[in-house]
Amino acid sequence: MDDPRAQLERERQRTIERLASLTEDFDKVVAASRDSNADDEHDPEGSTIAFERSQLGALAEQAQRTLTEIDAALARVATGTYATCERCGRSISAERLQARPVVRTCIDCASGR
Repeated sequence: MDDPRAQLERERQRTIERLASLTEDFDKVVAASRDSNADDEHDPEGSTIAFERSQLGALAEQAQRTLTEIDAALARVATGTYATCERCGRSISAERLQARPVVRTCIDCASGR
């Protein structure tokens, strides 16, 4: 398995870049709606500016939550508890951590076994 810290740092950087891009897109949509006289709320031909704003806002919130989870995983790496299930205390498999580096529980606890 790749070094967990390095993997998480790469994922953190990608998430920061994605969040910045989403924030920029959100700001553009808001600016466009301010500069436009169009009544997009009643335009049957496309999505509304409000919908686009809502969608971009939700994606940005999701990216922020991901960033928070990555930071929590990095903290677990620092304390030596990264590969330990928070529920049962057993090891989390390397395969599970490789697939989902921010997980906090082993597969048994995640599946309710």
